[in-house]
Amino acid sequence: MEKHDGREVAQTRAGDRGVLGDPWYDALASGWGELDGTGAPAPAVPPQTTPPERSAAAIYLEVQRSAAFQEVRSRYRRFVVPAAAVFFAWYLAYIVAATTAPGLMDRPVAGAVNVAMLAGLGQFLSTFLLTWLYARHARLRRDRAALELRWDTQEMTRVLGGGRR
Repeated sequence: MEKHDGREVAQTRAGDRGVLGDPWYDALASGWGELDGTGAPAPAVPPQTTPPERSAAAIYLEVQRSAAFQEVRSRYRRFVVPAAAVFFAWYLAYIVAATTAPGLMDRPVAGAVNVAMLAGLGQFLSTFLLTWLYARHARLRRDRAALELRWDTQEMTRVLGGGRR
């Protein structure tokens, strides 16, 4: 068995197309030995304009300071702060009434059902109602804007990461 150098085998397979069968072997690489139009040789690497370096933290701070983000946060606060205050006051009223006015809470409403049982059931119902109102408010007034902010932020960080995300 004969040993062959890879170069001779490649030349015989490629025929007359050049070294190692590369059809572009004779072609000049861009910027290597070509003239730039003024008679001077073109630079080997064209100058690149790079945008100023931004970090992920700078991007998130920029988004946080944007008017769109502030609007989403404002809509959130305008719902959550009053809703939480009302719910807490309702819960506190239930607790205070149960401890300071046992006669009121023990008053029968229908059969064995008294005011305390209805107020306790009202606590559960108001929790579900508040959850539904919160989800509805988020869906109608915040989700679309927040999603747009999220996509913009991810696009900015994707560009920062070299487009591999």
